[in-house]
Amino acid sequence: MMSTTMRAVVCGRPGGPDVLEIREVPVPAVREGWSLVQVKAAGLNRSELRTRQGHSPTVTFPRVLGIECVGVVAASTDPRLPDGTTVAAVMGEMGREFDGGYAEYALLPNSLLMPVSTTLPWDILAALPETYLTAQGALDTLGVVPGDQGRLLIRGGTSSVGMAAASIASGYGVRTMATTRRRSKVDALTAAGVDYALVDLGGSLAPSMDAVWPEGPDYVLDLVGASTTVDSLQVVRRGGTVCVAGSLSGWTIPDFEAIAMIPSGTKLTAFHSKNIQGNAGTIVLQRIIQEVEAGVYRPNIDRAFALDDIVAAHHYMETNQATGKLVMVP
Repeated sequence: MMSTTMRAVVCGRPGGPDVLEIREVPVPAVREGWSLVQVKAAGLNRSELRTRQGHSPTVTFPRVLGIECVGVVAASTDPRLPDGTTVAAVMGEMGREFDGGYAEYALLPNSLLMPVSTTLPWDILAALPETYLTAQGALDTLGVVPGDQGRLLIRGGTSSVGMAAASIASGYGVRTMATTRRRSKVDALTAAGVDYALVDLGGSLAPSMDAVWPEGPDYVLDLVGASTTVDSLQVVRRGGTVCVAGSLSGWTIPDFEAIAMIPSGTKLTAFHSKNIQGNAGTIVLQRIIQEVEAGVYRPNIDRAFALDDIVAAHHYMETNQATGKLVMVP
């Protein structure tokens, strides 16, 4: 018989990592259109860090954070998701409008649940939904395909999405370059399949890139965002494409002037992971899982934390120590 209480990480108010508390709380009651999932593992994301800091104005506290998780259906209200089904869930206001994956159980909308078949360990599976679906979607938006002869620059290469994009692009056979702000992380980029690693010390990348790709990359996947997008538009070859799919440096680009800052013929686009939640992401996620199981994609987990260590996990994330994905295993 399932317990009526569970352990969860509760963010009672905005603040530093120490505002996260482990509490014994009631297991959520199942209601129509929602099913209860026993959380086996959850990926950790910088958006949760920003919500904890108070930068998500629509979020009310207390709140159980966590925009993604993987686990097993414990009590279903959907015939297509019988009890015991392995599922993943991501986005859809998880951990923001309603409680998310930082708990032993999560009550989630059926529309968000993605049933998958896999032999992967829970921590590896947890590293895939938000990270790999975002990376795959961003590469699709750029138009990068298997066998592509183009050149891809990944800005923010040692972020979890950056490492995933490098893994996918390497599987495609695409020529890749990626940036990191720390020399100590160069080897990790190479291990992820990146052909050239650049240490980004700020300013334009053009001087560093000239020795390798003087004509510029055909595609730029910009995961840093606000502080680098304008430079990415200058670095990409004329007529190439820049896709912004991350916000490591913030949400907005100050004083952005489209006509002045986008070279003629160059394309600027974006990808948001809300486009691959629920049914839209199920087929893609299953394909990603199969590629990981076959060894084509190599997910990079920097560290797995226990639920009890969530404060240390957020401190680790906030001080940019990770190279790749962080996961929490209840």
